[in-house]
Amino acid sequence: MFDEAFKKLMQEFFFEFLELFFPQFMYEQLDRGQANFLMQELLVDVVGGKRKTLDLLVVTKRVGSDVNVLVHLEPQSTHQNDFATRMLVYYGRLYELFRKKHKAIIPISVFTHSQLQDEPDMIEIGLPEIDILRFRFLKLQLRQHDWRNYVDSDNPVAVAVLAQMQLKPADRRELRKHFLLMMIRLKRNYNEGQLALISSYADLYYEPTQEEDEQLLREIATDKPEEGAILMELMPAWKRWGYEEGIEQGREEMQEKIAKELLAEGMSAEKVAIITGLPWDHVQRLGDNKKH
Repeated sequence: MFDEAFKKLMQEFFFEFLELFFPQFMYEQLDRGQANFLMQELLVDVVGGKRKTLDLLVVTKRVGSDVNVLVHLEPQSTHQNDFATRMLVYYGRLYELFRKKHKAIIPISVFTHSQLQDEPDMIEIGLPEIDILRFRFLKLQLRQHDWRNYVDSDNPVAVAVLAQMQLKPADRRELRKHFLLMMIRLKRNYNEGQLALISSYADLYYEPTQEEDEQLLREIATDKPEEGAILMELMPAWKRWGYEEGIEQGREEMQEKIAKELLAEGMSAEKVAIITGLPWDHVQRLGDNKKH
């Protein structure tokens, strides 16, 4: 499930991913106008004795040239002792198939698991007296990155993977608040489908709770009502919670609960109506009922 979700994220934001994590080695060298995802490539995994489908194979070009470059992105959601060997085997197979079509084949591994131990990015084959082969691939290990270094970024991949980075339990709530504010900023440049993809991917790893997100929404809406209104429309998890409680009735109950709490904090009915999406007269009645 996690690797498939990562695949969808990369298909939408491939160059944004390179810009964020491999700017000098990859992003600045490749033509942003050229990216073609190949059909799934089925290989025989001679290491594990199983059939293996490589989902993320992208053909692009070097900037200012007709040189084809094949990028193999391999997401890895668990630690495996023989992973570097597998990357070598995959590379060998890709080289056999595509060396005449593409001048360069670039392997990149993306470790999305929660372990902090350093994953290898190289394998050496030989004897003490002689080196036979030294194979190296580009590596991204998300858990080794500090999430605080990315909270000012407007890169959609940074927003999506924020909860996969190095995170202390005590910082969980603060990270979620930064994530919500980052989503608001993204709305200027990305469409509804893209925003839903980013948020849904992030929720796989953060696993938000309804109570926690309601508290954060109140905090944000109290300071900036317009941003609170944007969030009500952006977050798939909030809509899901409402539908699970009884389709539209459940969502309205959630909106009323938030509206009452904002009114109790002294916010005007006009601002509460903007934030929650409830009609102004409905919000006004909620405020009148709380007075009695």
